[in-house]
Amino acid sequence: MNVEMWIRALKAARAGAEVSQEGLATLIKWSPSTVAAIETGRRRPTMEFAVAADQALATGGLLAELLTAADRQRLPTWFVPWRTHEQQAARLCEFEPCLVPGLLQTEDYARAVISAGGLHTPGVVDELVAVRMERQQLFLRDEPPLCVFVLDESALLRPVGGPAVLDAQRGRLIEAAALPTVRLHVVPLEVGAHVGLIGGFLVAELPDGERVTYVEDVARGHVIDDPEVIRLIDRKWDSLLGEALSVSASLDLIRKLKVTP
Repeated sequence: MNVEMWIRALKAARAGAEVSQEGLATLIKWSPSTVAAIETGRRRPTMEFAVAADQALATGGLLAELLTAADRQRLPTWFVPWRTHEQQAARLCEFEPCLVPGLLQTEDYARAVISAGGLHTPGVVDELVAVRMERQQLFLRDEPPLCVFVLDESALLRPVGGPAVLDAQRGRLIEAAALPTVRLHVVPLEVGAHVGLIGGFLVAELPDGERVTYVEDVARGHVIDDPEVIRLIDRKWDSLLGEALSVSASLDLIRKLKVTP
């Protein structure tokens, strides 16, 4: 199933319920412009939107199920559960030891990361890059989640995609940090060893207070809700924040590293 079919299902459900675009926007408390953008394919639907539309149109969860099916066709099966949590999160925390976090990557930077090593065909690379860019729509939600990012300074120095791509990526970080719901911290190289060197992780806090974490190994990613694992991740997160620069000092560092105005 593709997104076009999902849009047709949404329109059919809306017509069956005799609800206009504006009426749906009012029912689910999203802006009319967002509903219009989703129905015209200019903006990809999120799981939050699908769940809200299901409730408003009494579709019994159909739209959420169809969107999950569409994502399964575009994403590795192990990433689909995390994508759902990410779209619904009220708060997201992410640490990356050697790369810029995916939610903050430019398209050129993401393409360089995903195409490295030639593991994917050009078509698969295009699709994975598109998905990564679509994930960033969460910043455009009517009520976007609070996002806190911690990255190692080495991510600001590694010339992923070449010097020009890296410099544009630094600019993107500066832009993202200006968003009211984004906090960005950098762990400086002078710290030396820290608890995050073994690998990155994400933590999502859902509206009901449930918390889940996402970690990757060499082959795949894993969504974990084990309280013991989450407590360990929390301890790592607290340690990393303690080693990281403040938001303002982190931005000063990025600005100093940026080559072009």
